[in-house]
Amino acid sequence: MFNNYKGFHLVQSYHDLRHMRKYHPTNTFVRFAKIAVVALVTLLLWNMPTEWFGIQNLTIIQQRIIAIFAFATLMWILEIVSSWATSIAIIVLMLLFCSDSGILPMVNEEEVGKLLSYKGVMACFADPVIMLFIGGFVLAIAATKTGLDAQLAKVLLRPFGTKSEMVLLGFLLVTGLFSMFVSNTATAAMMLTFLTPVFRQLPPEGKGRIALAMSIPVAANLGGMGTPIGTPPNNIALKYLNDPEGLNMGLGFGQWMMFMFPLVVVLLFISWRLLLKFFPFSQKTVELNIDGGMQKGFQSWVVIVTFILTVVLWLSDRFTGINANTVAMLPFCIFALTGVINKRDLEQINWSVIWMVAGGFALGYGLNASGLAANAVESIPFGEFSPLLILVIGGAICYVLSNFISNSATAALLMPILAVVCGAMGEKLAPIGGTGTILIGVAIAASSAMILPISTPPNALAFATGYVQQKDMSKIGIIMGVVSMLLGFGLVYLMGILHVL
Repeated sequence: MFNNYKGFHLVQSYHDLRHMRKYHPTNTFVRFAKIAVVALVTLLLWNMPTEWFGIQNLTIIQQRIIAIFAFATLMWILEIVSSWATSIAIIVLMLLFCSDSGILPMVNEEEVGKLLSYKGVMACFADPVIMLFIGGFVLAIAATKTGLDAQLAKVLLRPFGTKSEMVLLGFLLVTGLFSMFVSNTATAAMMLTFLTPVFRQLPPEGKGRIALAMSIPVAANLGGMGTPIGTPPNNIALKYLNDPEGLNMGLGFGQWMMFMFPLVVVLLFISWRLLLKFFPFSQKTVELNIDGGMQKGFQSWVVIVTFILTVVLWLSDRFTGINANTVAMLPFCIFALTGVINKRDLEQINWSVIWMVAGGFALGYGLNASGLAANAVESIPFGEFSPLLILVIGGAICYVLSNFISNSATAALLMPILAVVCGAMGEKLAPIGGTGTILIGVAIAASSAMILPISTPPNALAFATGYVQQKDMSKIGIIMGVVSMLLGFGLVYLMGILHVL
């Protein structure tokens, strides 16, 4: 989806940065040390006596799932391999050692306890939320292929004129809007491409270049909060909030946008003022010359009509009865039948993200289907915990981890645990608005993490331009992270106590 942009080299720079950081030969000893730690902890948890865990009626299968969970946590945090590779390992380990299609001597149900269904483990890759992901990716690919995204950017930026401060606001708002429906990495790559001629107009001694370059990752990260498809943590939260066998809250696409869209707009205006304060323009006007535009023809009109229809159906799910996951299949079907996308276009879907999320869903499935979650609830007095403490600790852990590892991996780790904790606390969460406050709060914390160049792909892309230093990114990232979590937590708390969630 990126190779249509002249700024594709920025995406490549991001991947090179990540690769050097994780796999550079000088870090070989450190990498082997990390592998040893993961192996030692996993094997220890796998083989230690079950009574040591302090969980009543713990079975061997449940103990193995604890070990696999620890393995996933360490692998994702230490980043020994890519996040999606860890997710595949989770699924394979569960199939081989915890399912009814596992290695025969290892899965004797009379000895090891209730087995997982191998169909259930594999079905995590075809979870309805995964279909929502794919629908979002397909829309983005079609918009890029027909030039609709570039045309929209030109049209939406034009009203902001040529005054430097207003151009900055335009890039913030347009980038934030795009990130609600398109991958934040793709959005950042496109918008940074549009900024290239603007950078050349600004004097090197001024700070306007920094402000514009920083506006893209800030808006891309914050914009993702606006819709369930904006960023993977939102999808993961929605899965646990709407799980028919779990919380079953029935939170719709339109309902999510009703309270999250205004939050995003407020945060973007706050970030605008902060960027102007820290990085003021020395040149008062800039000219915007955006190349590219929408292709003419039948396919472009198909994309426009389908995009509008899909968004309308997403926003009106409460009235139509068609949930967001089903609606996401509509553009896939239409684009396939009309030839807008072909088999080569499907290769551009970000399958690594889908595998990563599927691994997180497999962990959640294992916790519940094995009975481990129920046992943990009975053994640990979650009902005595402070609701506010759960919210603060969950959000803080998510925020810290998301600054160093994938926010998708962080959400995949925390959401299953918090869903169990929230389920056990029941009405105890009423003072802070219920379970939705916790899980949506964690999703907000994941999108608020943007301190380092490695925190998110848009951060790395902006850093790769050479105009932004790490101290600049940290300054804005810390302030906006704190502001977005305070406002976000306050908003979901208000929505919860008003019973909007």
